[in-house]
Amino acid sequence: MKLLLLGPDGQVGWELRRALAPLGDLIVLGRTVRSGGLSGNLADPAALTATLRALRPDVVVNAAAYTAVDKAESDVEAATAVNAVAPGVIARELATWSGWLVHYSTDYVFDGSGTAPRDELAATGPLGVYGHTKLAGEEAIRSSGCHHLILRTSWVHAARGGNFARTMLRLAGQRDSLGVVDDQIGAPTGADLLADVTAHALRAASNATELSGTYHACASGAVSWCDYARHVIAWGHRAGLPLKATADSVKGIPTRDYPSPATRPLNSRLDTRKLCRSFGLTLPDWRLGVDRMLDEVFPTLTAIPP
Repeated sequence: MKLLLLGPDGQVGWELRRALAPLGDLIVLGRTVRSGGLSGNLADPAALTATLRALRPDVVVNAAAYTAVDKAESDVEAATAVNAVAPGVIARELATWSGWLVHYSTDYVFDGSGTAPRDELAATGPLGVYGHTKLAGEEAIRSSGCHHLILRTSWVHAARGGNFARTMLRLAGQRDSLGVVDDQIGAPTGADLLADVTAHALRAASNATELSGTYHACASGAVSWCDYARHVIAWGHRAGLPLKATADSVKGIPTRDYPSPATRPLNSRLDTRKLCRSFGLTLPDWRLGVDRMLDEVFPTLTAIPP
């Protein structure tokens, strides 16, 4: 099997390099043009099309995306090119030779109302540009006729790069108390978990085209950003980090008191039963992934400034 990975340097893409390698011949392309004119730049549809036709991969795993949620509100053209137009270009090319596309989407395709987890058939209703462009990308893939796995996820974290947990530990080392949003609920999901789920699902789906479709893929359980922060800071104290704030000194604040250019969904709960049932998976609790990530980055956390 020939696999092409796009977006290899992001949190999920980095983990996919590891997870996809055993499945076949893995080709990794970023935005920089390679020898022969090969390019994984989703903002250049002509170069992307030429690359796909030259390589004719059996599978494209698209881990590239425009993820600057707030910036997207004023950068609509760029977000649309990467999140909406490019997935359609890839999907239509793959459809001509019965290839597979794995593509990652988001809880932001929903309006965040209510408290129940949403399944794959729930009505969509994005609140901002990012969500609208991600939904448009999904729709372009589904209408292309190519075999696909669209994996909607939420609150992705990884040991590589910055993330919410690192930020909370840094702030807890500087302040006696923190205020964190407590009315947005979701499931922190490790990039490593997403990569492993991808490889497992792709292995099964490549021999069963009836598995083509949209799936929700995130860790189990749900938590607010505030309680997520409390969990991380409690971990930091157990690990002996020099923190001023404690879990008890993290105070919940409503989203309306933390304004941002893009409106965030309050309810990001995703129902993952379809994924688990279709691929025989059990998704771990979000705490396991967060603790594992923190254990992995612990050596870089010991120097948090006072």
